Amino acid sequence: MKKLTLIVNGKKTQVDSHPFSRLLDVLREELKLTGTKEGCGEGECGACSVLLDGELVNSCLVPVIQANGKKILTVEGLAKKELTPLQISFMKCGGAQCGICTPGMLIASHWLKKSKKKLTTQSIRENLSGNLCRCTGYSQIVDSVRNVKGAS
Repeated sequence: MKKLTLIVNGKKTQVDSHPFSRLLDVLREELKLTGTKEGCGEGECGACSVLLDGELVNSCLVPVIQANGKKILTVEGLAKKELTPLQISFMKCGGAQCGICTPGMLIASHWLKKSKKKLTTQSIRENLSGNLCRCTGYSQIVDSVRNVKGAS
């Protein structure tokens, strides 16, 4: 076990963890941040997506030692006191269905919006291609991202 410092959703916290534990497991089991979901456990589905120092990563593939001293943004950290325009758009456009992919889709969409890329249907589809959804057929998710204020 090793004492590690993580900055999760803006809050500095320490955990005692095996250095090669998955970041996903530390977030869910030790920090009780269960918004980040495990879908495949192989980095293929994107359900466990978080931002690690501003980069989109699959937390099921990241050993927690790699997050030591770094900033982590989970779906719980998106909204401070109220839902973000992105979260509201997901609700209004039907981008959230069963809920398994939704946290990863929200984090990936948040990252995409922060990237300042031009948001077209094609660019949204390309940038969310690492996140799999069985329920929506992606149309509502793309609409959710495109319809947020400031998107083209």
